[in-house]
Amino acid sequence: ESGTGKEVIARAIHELSARAAEPFLAVNCAAMSESLMESELFGHERGSFTGADRLRQGRFELAHNGTLLLDEVSEVRPHIQAKLLRVLQERAFERVGSSTTISIDVRVIATTNRDLPNEAARGEFRQDLFYRLNVLPISLPPLRERSQDVPLLAPHFVRTICAREGKPAKRLSDAALDLLTAYAWPGNVRELQNLCERAVVLCQKDEIPADLIRGWLGLAMPMTRPATPTAANGSALSPVFPGGGVAATDTSPLRWVREPRQLSDIEREVIVETLKRFDGHRLKTAKALGIGVRTLGLKLKKWKEQHLVADHL
Repeated sequence: ESGTGKEVIARAIHELSARAAEPFLAVNCAAMSESLMESELFGHERGSFTGADRLRQGRFELAHNGTLLLDEVSEVRPHIQAKLLRVLQERAFERVGSSTTISIDVRVIATTNRDLPNEAARGEFRQDLFYRLNVLPISLPPLRERSQDVPLLAPHFVRTICAREGKPAKRLSDAALDLLTAYAWPGNVRELQNLCERAVVLCQKDEIPADLIRGWLGLAMPMTRPATPTAANGSALSPVFPGGGVAATDTSPLRWVREPRQLSDIEREVIVETLKRFDGHRLKTAKALGIGVRTLGLKLKKWKEQHLVADHL
């Protein structure tokens, strides 16, 4: 499935290996045309095509001694598949427009959310490249089938986001972790990561409470932790219902709060309410929210232009 955390696992493999001090680079193979992908992976010489006004190193060259993640490798076109096969076999390539061979030492991790063995068998993906890539296959189940990972992933995301945004360290409360673990996660690890980022941005305390995130999950207020059935592998599963919610309890009627909203909508509501609390005083509002006055002003200007907030704010 999409969003199960394939890049998270790839980064963990890199960081726990002898290559950890070397580059980790990722390429989204589904987001590029064939010509752009060739230049992105292998680089090009100046003047090799229209617009190539300077030499460019490709990802293989930049990832030398490190790890290169080929995300959605099933989307790679046949011409590029042939070049990838050669790199994996010979550990060498030429930039576009060059005859000079460049030797490299790169660990390649390839991910896909499609059935690549069947596609290779049907001739839709090169079999020889598939066998080259399929050295150590890892099947990554959706997050709802490995809920025991949530208490590990969520605190990791919170720490990482706090460090990236320069915010004081925060932690999830035990009740918040229980709530996250009980959720079915239809959006998988990507949804969990986005929710953690939303919580870090909006929580003004050192501890992120369950009440802050409960409405984002579309959960009712449960009196007890939801009962969870067990998957074949022994991991806990939350009962899944239309809309991606979970049951409040096994015996209570199912109730819903609102549908999850966009982070930008929640941010706007919080800022507007804080402005009202301080009678429109921008300096006090910015200080209370931990943002700069200029940042606050730019956000309000943009929202006014989009007619999302009142002009007097």
